[in-house]
Amino acid sequence: MIRIILITALSFCTLHIGFAQTFDKEKLDNYLEALEANDKFMGSVAIAKNGEVIYTKATGFADVESKKKPDANTKYRIGSISKTFTATMVLKAVEENKLSLDQTIHKFFPSVTNAKKITISNLLNHRSGIHNFTNDDIYLEYNTEPKTEAAMVAIIAKSGSDFEPDSKAEYSNSNYVLQSYILQKVYDQPYSDILDEKIIKPANLKNTKFGGKIDLSKNECNSYEYVSSWEKQPETDMSVPMGAGAIISTPSDLTQFAFALFSGKIISEESLKTMTTIKDGYGMGLFTMPFGDKTSYGHTGGIDGFSSVFGYFEDDKVAFAITSNGNNYNHNNVSIAVLSAVFNEPYEIPVFKSIAVSSADLDKYLGVYSSPQIPLKVTITKSENTLVAQATGQPSFPLQATAEHQFSFDKAGVVLDFNPEAKQMTLNQGGGSYVMTRE
Repeated sequence: MIRIILITALSFCTLHIGFAQTFDKEKLDNYLEALEANDKFMGSVAIAKNGEVIYTKATGFADVESKKKPDANTKYRIGSISKTFTATMVLKAVEENKLSLDQTIHKFFPSVTNAKKITISNLLNHRSGIHNFTNDDIYLEYNTEPKTEAAMVAIIAKSGSDFEPDSKAEYSNSNYVLQSYILQKVYDQPYSDILDEKIIKPANLKNTKFGGKIDLSKNECNSYEYVSSWEKQPETDMSVPMGAGAIISTPSDLTQFAFALFSGKIISEESLKTMTTIKDGYGMGLFTMPFGDKTSYGHTGGIDGFSSVFGYFEDDKVAFAITSNGNNYNHNNVSIAVLSAVFNEPYEIPVFKSIAVSSADLDKYLGVYSSPQIPLKVTITKSENTLVAQATGQPSFPLQATAEHQFSFDKAGVVLDFNPEAKQMTLNQGGGSYVMTRE
């Protein structure tokens, strides 16, 4: 199915790439500042080599309303990167004989469909078949409210199974919410205490913890989506995602976590090998992200208006992390620029162009567009002098006028070319073009 918003893995080229002993930090500063100046990105970046942070940069605002700026220690919600932490703790529990990867989950969650078939391993590598509760429309009706374990298990159990356990892999946040509760049961401790004992202290992380309500006074930040300006986003209550997405951290801490994980400070070499064994695209809390002829292990994250990525290139002993609290640009492009700087590959500082349009100018584009080429419709509306698009079953997103009859959404690489006289719109994304007609 064609999606307006694409999620892509890091990729660049097939050339041989080597680590630059020194790199042009000023150019990378200029790149991030160009994004900031054009309301494309707010966030923080860190790069580390051999366990030492060699570059940090924070841009935008931690809080737009008060114009509070972030610094290298500002904490961001890291979303699904939390899964890497959770998987690490589960493998630690296995080492301590508190769990076995091949044990089933029925004694923990008898109400979950196929609980007698689903193993701990199946949860970790997304092979359980348990439906992903965050995919349901109703999720946004309760995600900002506190939830007990009983309530979350009931939601997950009610959603049922999407496929037979271990028959394939399909990403599901439900797996890691349940895994969080299993950890709490076998250690008889809150998830936050286990996180502190098993990872934060051994890795000497200074700005990482289980999140709560955002507290600006503790150098945390709000998150935003850009429409015609940065708009503050609601806060998911962290009792909902638990170990699937509730940790807050900094890019520098994420790079240090990567080094600690891959150097044996947290789990054994054997456990790490299990964690990094990839099947059908997934390891345990990790997946691979290619960059040229190199491959990193890492994870991405997204929650509310936050987005993040971290990765570790084992052969080069290089770690990178990017956390954002406001992203109006293709996050993959930011990652590629950061890694291009690190590995001394060419990249360009983007030049953004836009044209002024009035609300009345937009009326000629409004309507519902469809095409036999793709199984969805795109509805075009407006908010004051901003054109807004929404594909069937997906969130709406703002469009920027870049030329006469042309609008773009840089975050997903979408360009829409309108022909008002013919009542047509051409959707361009990912190298494909789809002519759609207004109904």
